Amino acid sequence: MHPNGSALLLTPTRRRTVGVVIAAVLALVGGLLLAYPDRAGAAADPLISGGKTATASSDESSDLGPQNAFDGDPATRWASVEGKDPQWLSVDLGATADVTRVKLSWEDAYAKAYRIEISADGTTWTRLADETAGNGGTDDWPALTGKGRYLRVYGTARATAYGYSLYEFEVYGTLGSQPPQTGAFTVVAAGDIAAQCTASDSDCAHPKTAALAQKIDPKFYLTMGDSQYDDARISDFRAYYDKTWGAFKAKTRPVPGNHETYDPAGALAGYKAYFGDIAYPQGKTYYSFDEGNWHFIALDSNSFDKSAQIDWLKADLAKNSKACIAAYWHHPLYSSGGHGNDPVSRPVWKILYGAKADLVLNGHDHHYERFAPQNPDGKAVADGITEIVGGMGGAEPYPIEEVQPNSQKRISGEYGVLKMDFTDSGYSWNYIGTDNKTKDTSPKYTCH
Repeated sequence: MHPNGSALLLTPTRRRTVGVVIAAVLALVGGLLLAYPDRAGAAADPLISGGKTATASSDESSDLGPQNAFDGDPATRWASVEGKDPQWLSVDLGATADVTRVKLSWEDAYAKAYRIEISADGTTWTRLADETAGNGGTDDWPALTGKGRYLRVYGTARATAYGYSLYEFEVYGTLGSQPPQTGAFTVVAAGDIAAQCTASDSDCAHPKTAALAQKIDPKFYLTMGDSQYDDARISDFRAYYDKTWGAFKAKTRPVPGNHETYDPAGALAGYKAYFGDIAYPQGKTYYSFDEGNWHFIALDSNSFDKSAQIDWLKADLAKNSKACIAAYWHHPLYSSGGHGNDPVSRPVWKILYGAKADLVLNGHDHHYERFAPQNPDGKAVADGITEIVGGMGGAEPYPIEEVQPNSQKRISGEYGVLKMDFTDSGYSWNYIGTDNKTKDTSPKYTCH
């Protein structure tokens, strides 16, 4: 990149509002364009970081998350926690890129010392530039030469007693070519669905979420547990769920929740009687399947303490040949809702994280929530797993109780479904309400 440490000699261009300097620069630029007219149309390297997936070592609050530094809005910002060094902000460009320029727009809480680093894998970093006497404002590094997929600003000394804060983190250069997308497909997902009510009751939500889900007409449907309330008897499945979401049962890939275990006829008796081989395609309450370049893993979080399922999961991942991995089950490891975090899922997260899984979908708490990519210990990392809580399929909503770290968006009190869009190399989604309006749009994520 910069042999013999030459990258460390780079210094940023400072932008200050000084009229004489601006006038002189404009005159110089005009003169150069007159002298070299063929350069007037020369294109600068494009911005390649806008809207890309961002992670950070910390954020001061959910409103000051890392994505704010890549949204193109100069009024929003990322801010780290106060009073702690070091801190970092990273962006996943989505593909290997030749990086030629980085521009940083600091808020009043700026870095006195920081590094700009690049990485191919988000783990091993190479230094591109080094600032040791920062004075805030806008730092423009116009002469970088680096190749990698991930960029980060690594702050080592704060200029104030607060944290680090950036309005914008702009990366310029050229992205490498992407293979053509050939396996794109759409999935609808929700958990916590059929209360004991029907369409004749105007307050009954699951007929409305079913109508929305059916209108989207996805490749298949994922249900993240508690499909039928309260005790998931077979009679209840037939009287309620079957009248709504049952219309597309053949295209549904379910997992059980805790309410499916309450059946007086036996744990999961009604669930198994209703779904049959659809829920037990491999003879157990957990299973896997492939679609496009994705490997989907359906798990039973009621029995995460059983070695049989854990051993099966390890073997299943060892055999996987797909580039992208999604898993779904009922109890979320992280949630800002009434049930909160459930550590029963942590061992499974560790296995999935070790296998470079991309996405986890859960229910249990009756709200919508998305998290920034994080590791099993709740640390925001570039190679982390993205978690969605999607328990808004029809059961009575739960309020947000305690906002968890890395939670980026939370919606309670509105019913709807997740419209998940998968490609050969990534995914994104919209949370759509029963009024057919989009309530939240995710970033576009690239598989690990």
